[in-house]
Amino acid sequence: MRSHRLALAAAALIAAFGASSAHAATEIQFWHSMEGALGDRVNEMVDQFNKSQSDYVVKAVYKGNYGESMNAGIAAFRAGNAPDILQVFEVGTATMMYAKGAIKPVQQMSEEAGDPIDPKGFIGAVAGYYSSSDGKLVSMPFNSSTVVMYYNKDAFKKAGLDPEKAPKTWQEMAEATKKLKAAGQECGYTTSWPSWVQLETFSAWHNVPYATKDNGFGGLDARLAIDSPLHQRHLEFLAKLAKDGEFMYGGRGDDPNALFISGKCAMITGSSGLRANIIKNAKFQFGTSTVPYYADVKGAPQNTIIGGASLWVFGNKSPAVYKGVTKFFKFISSPEVAAKWHQQTGYVPVTKAAYDLTAKSGFYTQNPGTDVGVKELNVETTAQSRGVRLGFLPQIREIEDAEIERIVSGKESAKEGLANATKRGNELLEKFEKSVK
Repeated sequence: MRSHRLALAAAALIAAFGASSAHAATEIQFWHSMEGALGDRVNEMVDQFNKSQSDYVVKAVYKGNYGESMNAGIAAFRAGNAPDILQVFEVGTATMMYAKGAIKPVQQMSEEAGDPIDPKGFIGAVAGYYSSSDGKLVSMPFNSSTVVMYYNKDAFKKAGLDPEKAPKTWQEMAEATKKLKAAGQECGYTTSWPSWVQLETFSAWHNVPYATKDNGFGGLDARLAIDSPLHQRHLEFLAKLAKDGEFMYGGRGDDPNALFISGKCAMITGSSGLRANIIKNAKFQFGTSTVPYYADVKGAPQNTIIGGASLWVFGNKSPAVYKGVTKFFKFISSPEVAAKWHQQTGYVPVTKAAYDLTAKSGFYTQNPGTDVGVKELNVETTAQSRGVRLGFLPQIREIEDAEIERIVSGKESAKEGLANATKRGNELLEKFEKSVK
């Protein structure tokens, strides 16, 4: 009898163990590049998803800045241990798209999982950038940003400038920086992401080509077009501001953000996603405005282009993983979650529902300037303003940043620097075209 009871108990334990094993949550590895306040938001979002269901557990891991995480993801894929989800900045889009076999297109994945993600639910400019030529999503829109201008209202007041009115044109920018300098401001203006802001976005905002073949959307044989008279004029303008002590070059990527947040520079053009860190760390009142433009350029301003990043799914994963990734993507793009992410970070709402929900809540009225990026993007794009899709774009940006540094420091003319950047960039584009073909 005793042995019978023991056998029953053992059988119950085995059954219980078997049941728990059968329902063990599927783990999903998510590598990202969000740090500081943005990293906190990502962790909150992932934790919320994990608590909302018991079938999947997303493990979010910070893997360094955009360039570092992309390199880590590619290296991991080659080693056979790629994560399930990798956050890749927008300039890596062409590279990822042409990595045949390495990635699982998002729309295809969701359809196979029986839970389709509809690209029509996303803001047009966002979905268009991350879609194939037949309109299908290849990656998941996530933290889409665009270029806006932030300005220090306290510094404006001190200089006798209207704290509710930022410069709208580059001519007004020059006038404002002179007044700021006269009032003792160490730096009037700086910019983060120099090549993205001063070349890529500048081109779209003025409705002029950044590259041929519709900025690369029309074919692999696209070549740079940044040595135009307008681009030369703009870089000469920045070089003059720098020479007069009114523009401060603060480095590449996000490095210049510290010049604005510390109060050293009164204005900065950079990512709309900078808002969260300004709110958290700046000790002054700030405003948000549109990017300056040249008023005498026909068609300007047109629209800015998206930056930030999207989420890519690696190939050769199990159906269970793909089903879980699809559910996670559906969760982060749901109206409430996407609206909260937009409101807390400054990234633009990637879905129409998130924008509508935010507008109805009164957020834009209560937080003036938070809709600037949305308005800059919410315009019917042209062949010149849709965005940039070129191979080796991260490397091309490195070349452009180096030339911008030489131009604004007076080591070479804008004409020389942009000619060098165009020549060296086109050599990379030729190399990419041959490698893909």
